[in-house]
Amino acid sequence: MKIFKYTFFIVILMAISCSSGNVEKDRDAIISSMVKSQEYWNNGELENFMHNYWKSDSLKFIGKSGITYGWQGSLDRYLKSYPDKSSQGTLKFEFLDLDPVGRDHYFQVGKYTLYREKDTLSGHFTLLWEKIEGEWRIVVDHSS
Repeated sequence: MKIFKYTFFIVILMAISCSSGNVEKDRDAIISSMVKSQEYWNNGELENFMHNYWKSDSLKFIGKSGITYGWQGSLDRYLKSYPDKSSQGTLKFEFLDLDPVGRDHYFQVGKYTLYREKDTLSGHFTLLWEKIEGEWRIVVDHSS
């Protein structure tokens, strides 16, 4: 019975820590940052678009070509894939889901649509956000 009580107590503490009063504030900060990224993209500012990403060699970007490691590698990938404004087109995000995963992490699911003169690309993304030095940063991006 004691084990049950302790386990129950730990589960309650974990639930409280995950559902702190900051959830709405954190969600608003993340969504606001994503909207800013969309604006940067649409202005042709790819380096500024990367402001959400963890500036670390440990950042992981998973796309159709496999895994790209690191902030600089991810930026280089974007610059190679979208070298000019015409290839960058106009980006629109749809935010489908954003849930806390512990105290300092959020898991986001969304959809992107890239409108270009010659075509329209779209797909889904999942992002793992981590609060690093007081700022929300993307540490894993899986876009397809």
